[in-house]
Amino acid sequence: MKEAVLLMAYGTPARPEDVEAYYTDIRRGRPPTPEQLADLVRRYDAIGGISPLAARTEAQRVGLQAALDERAPERFEVVLGFKHVAPFIEDTVEDLRARGIDRIVALVLAPHYSALSVGEYLRRTTEAAGDIDVATIESWATEPAYIDFLTSAVQERLVAMPEGTKVVFTAHSLPKRVEAMGDPYVAELRSTAQGVADRLGLAPWAQWATAWQSAGRTPEPWLGPDVLQVIDDLAGTGRATGLLIVPCGFVADHLEVLYDLDIEATAAAGKAGLPFARTAVANDDPGVLAALADRVLSA
Repeated sequence: MKEAVLLMAYGTPARPEDVEAYYTDIRRGRPPTPEQLADLVRRYDAIGGISPLAARTEAQRVGLQAALDERAPERFEVVLGFKHVAPFIEDTVEDLRARGIDRIVALVLAPHYSALSVGEYLRRTTEAAGDIDVATIESWATEPAYIDFLTSAVQERLVAMPEGTKVVFTAHSLPKRVEAMGDPYVAELRSTAQGVADRLGLAPWAQWATAWQSAGRTPEPWLGPDVLQVIDDLAGTGRATGLLIVPCGFVADHLEVLYDLDIEATAAAGKAGLPFARTAVANDDPGVLAALADRVLSA
């Protein structure tokens, strides 16, 4: 049997000139207005012109391949499929079919399941696969190795923060209708936060909470509170002497971390006079990738 791991991620434009096509795909084929495009280009320019996400994702692929080769030599080939840029999920699956792959393990580089996010990646995989056997990994929100990584990241950052700093765990906001759908996404974020808080002995609300960030620019309501609202609230009420953001919904450095937190939220906190920091994201951390390799083997 020939087996492959389809490692999936959101994707990012490879060059500045690819931004418009990328944005159009995100908007389901509707080109952005000149103002919308200019705003996105401005944000990319602020982090150096393009996101490092493509390189980070390739490093994750290489790390997962190495971890699998240690456990099951020559059994799996790890390949990438993206939601919004080439190689698209469907194109990668078609390539695997052409090369005679019998079985695919589908894994998304996002720890928290929602039907609107991870669920869409997995549906696209199974629909494209047809008669190829597909095993799916839906969630790794409470994967012990990931909780270990986040716990260490929080400990490392808290050392330099004022006593009384509040720890806030964030993920990408989704349309608020997910709550009415009975979607597990909100609970999944909280389960990750709870796992870290329990290891550190943080008290609910007084010392830690969850929030959302990077909401889409659409008319419908999105999950909140937004991290910028949290900054205003804590600065205005004095209920914390500092704010440490743990962007646990993101596992690689990209625009939502490098701009939305490192530039936009940092500036908002500075204006409010609130000491602010954020923890590192996993990127190609060997411990996390080893745990994901074990999940692939047991899928």
